Amino acid sequence: MAERTLAPPRDHAAVPDRRERRPWWRSEAARLAEVTALVGLVVTQPLLDVLGHSPDFFLFHRASRGDVLLLVALIALAPTALFALLGAFALLGALAVPAGRLVRAAVHTVLVGLLLAALAVQVGRHVTPLRGVPLLVVAGVAGAAGAAAHRRWRTPRRVLRVAAAGPLVFVGLFLFASPASAVVLPRGEGGAAGVAGPGTHPPVVMIVLDELPLVSLLGPDGRIDAARYPNFAALAAGSTWYRNATGVSGWTPYALPAMLTGRYPERGVAPHYSQYPDNLFTALGGLYRIKAEESITRLCPPSRCEQATTPEQGLGVLVRESGKLLGRIAAPVDSRVDPEDSYRERTAAEAGLDAAEPVPDDPKFRWDTLDDNQPARFTSFLAGLRPDPRPTLHFLHLLMPHSPWAYLPSGAHYAAPEDLPNDGAGWVDLARARHLAQLGYTDRLIGETLRTLRATGLYDQALVVVTADHGVSFRRDWQGRGMDAIDHAANEVAWVPMFVKKPGQRAGRVDDRNWEHVDLLPTIADETHMRVPWRMDGRSAAAAPREGSDKRFYDRPGQPVTITGGVPAPLPPVPVDPLVGTRVPDVPVGGSATVADRGAFDAVDPARGGLPALVWGTVPDDVPDGARLAVAVNGTVGAVVPVVPPDAGGRRFAAFLPDDRLFAAGANRLDLYRVGDDGSLRRLTLS
Repeated sequence: MAERTLAPPRDHAAVPDRRERRPWWRSEAARLAEVTALVGLVVTQPLLDVLGHSPDFFLFHRASRGDVLLLVALIALAPTALFALLGAFALLGALAVPAGRLVRAAVHTVLVGLLLAALAVQVGRHVTPLRGVPLLVVAGVAGAAGAAAHRRWRTPRRVLRVAAAGPLVFVGLFLFASPASAVVLPRGEGGAAGVAGPGTHPPVVMIVLDELPLVSLLGPDGRIDAARYPNFAALAAGSTWYRNATGVSGWTPYALPAMLTGRYPERGVAPHYSQYPDNLFTALGGLYRIKAEESITRLCPPSRCEQATTPEQGLGVLVRESGKLLGRIAAPVDSRVDPEDSYRERTAAEAGLDAAEPVPDDPKFRWDTLDDNQPARFTSFLAGLRPDPRPTLHFLHLLMPHSPWAYLPSGAHYAAPEDLPNDGAGWVDLARARHLAQLGYTDRLIGETLRTLRATGLYDQALVVVTADHGVSFRRDWQGRGMDAIDHAANEVAWVPMFVKKPGQRAGRVDDRNWEHVDLLPTIADETHMRVPWRMDGRSAAAAPREGSDKRFYDRPGQPVTITGGVPAPLPPVPVDPLVGTRVPDVPVGGSATVADRGAFDAVDPARGGLPALVWGTVPDDVPDGARLAVAVNGTVGAVVPVVPPDAGGRRFAAFLPDDRLFAAGANRLDLYRVGDDGSLRRLTLS
């Protein structure tokens, strides 16, 4: 029997893996496919999903079809290209070292682990109560485990390579199936023209404000607070105030089309003329000249009216705002992912528009020095309020007093961090104070409109309509305008101001009928003697009131909920600390605080329209939550605020100083004081 010779044991470490014997380009293609799949899940899908359901984002920025397609291409390709570039550098480095293939594989595994961890953050925020650092830790562990499984087993790699087709699917859904598809691929204009009936066809002046609860305008007696909002009070004194008026949705893309079509929102489509071909503009457009200033809708077809393009435009702003949106989507903390949070009216100066003439002579409103702060859309609207031999519709949808809040009642502008919370202890009170200040400025704009109408002779001739599409809740824990806010604070979200001044009307009156915003178009049609050739859900104010008190409200199209109640009662007044407005004597130093942007107080120039009216920062950890801080400018207390738990930016206080009289031209002194339980003050050293 022949002797059997045993072969030496094989060195498995020296035997190349079958994967490593493949050509390098095939390995790189496989790795690229895996990265493409993960980037699609982490970036492309969530971002295109939000943008696809927010066609108003593109309409507000007047994005062209080319801009939208380029943005989608960047979202789908740029992040993958970045990771591919990292892989290419790793490959070049791998070629230069003996163990290069192992290094390249390790780099790819790390990239896979990071992407899996980013995906775990998003998934974890939706399915677990974890937030912040604990969520990051868990996501890191999940990413490491996923990377190990990816490295060890073939199945995860094969699944990812098949999933590389995902970004193409996400892009296709955005372009062809999302509400935003109407912006990229609009259908024909269509739209039925109204039929002129017998009678006069007066000019129509219509202003739709945004995010304005009726209760914000009310004084303790349930009437418009004439001391704070004299121009809204003057409007009410000469028009019919429908005090029981409600919007039909908390979201402008649904609320405004309902107002202008007379129909409840039934489909989640873009607020675009191709989706709503029958609306106010088409109903009047056959007879009326249309001068429309829309903001986050495009309901007026181009053939009926030309609109100013005052918002910031171009691919750059779309990329910038999409990047901010992705940051909120990917964050390990809760955040309202609403593109509408980024909508800011450009000022007349930013848009390069001359201020509307003539300049008012009201010495309390420094319009002559702040006219550049006037919203550009309002400037353009105001300049167009001129008599016309043809019946004319002057339409303005103005994002005021909608957030972001940036104006004092005088019209002066102030800077604020974009990520300040709107809810929680201290923060919701700050949000309401800033909202009310911006409402004070909105009142100034209404006053300038009324003055211009009277100066041009349009006031007596015109049907004047002033309303808002929806409100917003500032109730703690239920801030906002979604269904949670409706369930707990419907009086703030649904009820809105609604004023209609008929041609020749001089005396004001109050009508408490059950008004819903689908009643607006039927009412305008009756007052202009136009017959609307489509079925409407609303009923004209000239008809008998509704018999019931129930109202329909839509957080989502096609899913009405019933809200009940009548005219809302005024909210309790915002308490004013007795220290506000007092002079501060010399007091001892006791503690410290850090204030952001202190340099803004060194060279204040009120004539340029800006004031440092918001002060924010932090205090040492030993200062307990609930402690009070007094903020003084030039020796006068302007605000008293609580210390709160740190927000995502580490801030523990923010104080709003809406009184222009606190500030002087030049250097201003800013002081913070710790207020004791007995009312004593100790000055804090600022850094």
